[in-house]
Amino acid sequence: MQPLKIIVSGGGTGGHIFPAIAIANAIKALRPDTEFLFVGAEGKMEMEKVPAAGYKIEGLWISGFQRKLTLSNLAFPFKLLSSIVKARKILKSFKPDAVIGTGGFASGPMLRVAAKNNIVTVIQEQNSFPGITNKILSQDVDRICVAYSGMEKYFPKNKILLTGNPIRQDITSLEGKRERGFEAFGLDSNKKTILVIGGSLGARTINESIANCLDTIDKNNIQLVWQTGKGYYETAKQAVAKYEGRGIKAFDFIQKMDYAYAVADMVVSRAGASSVSELCLVKKPCILVPSPNVAEDHQTKNAMALVTYNAAVLVKDSEARERLCSEVMALMNDSEQCNKLSANISKLALTDSANVIANEVLSLINGRAK
Repeated sequence: MQPLKIIVSGGGTGGHIFPAIAIANAIKALRPDTEFLFVGAEGKMEMEKVPAAGYKIEGLWISGFQRKLTLSNLAFPFKLLSSIVKARKILKSFKPDAVIGTGGFASGPMLRVAAKNNIVTVIQEQNSFPGITNKILSQDVDRICVAYSGMEKYFPKNKILLTGNPIRQDITSLEGKRERGFEAFGLDSNKKTILVIGGSLGARTINESIANCLDTIDKNNIQLVWQTGKGYYETAKQAVAKYEGRGIKAFDFIQKMDYAYAVADMVVSRAGASSVSELCLVKKPCILVPSPNVAEDHQTKNAMALVTYNAAVLVKDSEARERLCSEVMALMNDSEQCNKLSANISKLALTDSANVIANEVLSLINGRAK
C-alpha cells in the first residue's frame, strides 16, 4: 500500500487548529505511514501550535475581509491572489491525496485550488451557522463533515456527514484526573472551583467581568482557574496577586485543559464551536458568553443550540459586565440546576468525531483510486 500524503489547512484560533490536529492524529493512527503538511496563515497561532504537535506547516499571506471599511481591506485582493498562487505551488510540489479544511483564513484558498485540481477535498464545518467561504466551497468539495443537524439549509444534502467536532484527545476521558488537576494547579480539592476560558485568544468582556468578580469569588471561598489569553494576562496577574494562596489563579494559556476541566465544578466560556463540543463531552454546567465579533454572529447560534435544551446558561456579551458575576454565583450555589445542566449537555455530545472523519477521508481516497 502506497503511503498517503494529506494537507490539513485551518487556523487563526484554537477552535480551528485543535480539530485539524485531532483529525491528523486520527488518520495517523489508522495509517501511520501518512505524510502530513499543514497550511496556515502567516503570523497566526497555528504557525506555533502545529509544529508543537509535531507536524510541518507552511504559511499563506492571507487574512480575513473586514465587514467594516478599513485600510486592511485594500490589501485583501492582493493577499487572496498571493495565497492562491502559493496554494497551487504547494499542491504541485506536495502532490496530496486529499486536502482537509477546518476553517480559518488559509483553508479557503487551499480547498479551492485542490477542488479545481480534482483532489479529494473535505470541509470540517464546526459551527451551526457556516461562514460564506464554506458555503461557496461546498459546491466543489467532496464531503462536508458537520457538528449540527439541519445543515442542509446551507450545504448540498448529499455531501453532508454528521460527525460532531473533533476535540483534543486528552479531554475525551477525565477519569482519575481531578486529584491530579488540583495538585497541578495548586488548589484545594475540598473547595468548589470555577474555570473561565475566553478561547485561545482570550476575551476582553469575560476577562473584565471576572476581574470585577474576584472579591465576590474569594469571599464565597471559591477557587478560580482563569485562562485570560496573552493580551490580558499581565493585568490579570496583578489582579490575582492579592489573593495569593487562596486558589485564585490566572494563566495566559492552559496547556493541560483536561486537568482544568477535571477540577471545574462550573465553566464560563465563549461559545466557539470547539469549546461547545468540549463542554458537551466533559459534561460541565456552563455559562456561555458568545463573542459578538465573529462572522454571522455564529457563536450566539452555537450557544442557542444548547440553551434550547436547557443545557447551558446564556449571558449576552453586552450584558456581561453587569450580569456575569451574579449569574456565576447563582449557579455555583444551585446544585440542582448544575446537575440538570450537566445531564442535559451530556446528551448533546457526539463522540469519536476525529475517527469518523479520518475514516471518511480514507474512504474517499480509496474510492477515487478505484
